[in-house]
Amino acid sequence: MKRALEIYEKFLNAVTKAVGIIAGILLLLPALMVFYEVVMRGLFNAPTEWSIELSVYCVLIAGFLGMSVTYTAGKHIHVDIVLSHLSVRTRCYIELFTTIVGIFFCVVFVMQSLDMALLSYEMDNTSPSTLRTPMWIPQMSLPIGIGLLLLQFIRTLLVDIQKISSGEFSEEVNYKC
Repeated sequence: MKRALEIYEKFLNAVTKAVGIIAGILLLLPALMVFYEVVMRGLFNAPTEWSIELSVYCVLIAGFLGMSVTYTAGKHIHVDIVLSHLSVRTRCYIELFTTIVGIFFCVVFVMQSLDMALLSYEMDNTSPSTLRTPMWIPQMSLPIGIGLLLLQFIRTLLVDIQKISSGEFSEEVNYKC
């Protein structure tokens, strides 16, 4: 079990790192697009029709893809004022419970967002702009991003169960089991 978990963690961390790079690039692109738009509009009086729409899609996709990266880095919100007064054992059980709630939320979110994207694909929904962007393309960032977050929650759950069952509790500042 321990070896399988190590392989799973290594694979998931590699995928998360790659997705983080993609999300970073997707955050750089809107800056370049808006700069191009400002130059074209200001200097040449030739505004673009695509820059704002594509910028919004890039930021939206980067946000959803970056969720698993943020979770892996431990940058999600914790209620430290409450957790700091609890024992390590209690913090571990609370983390286990919140991880299970996170898994449930992610499963529901992935299923619903995948249904939405597939329906958009089947109905051939496009954006109401001159670009006519197929809506399933930006919508697929939801199940992909939350799906990666789900895999990270599952990793956390397996690691926490392993640590609790073996009695390995640590006094880390970030309250991880």
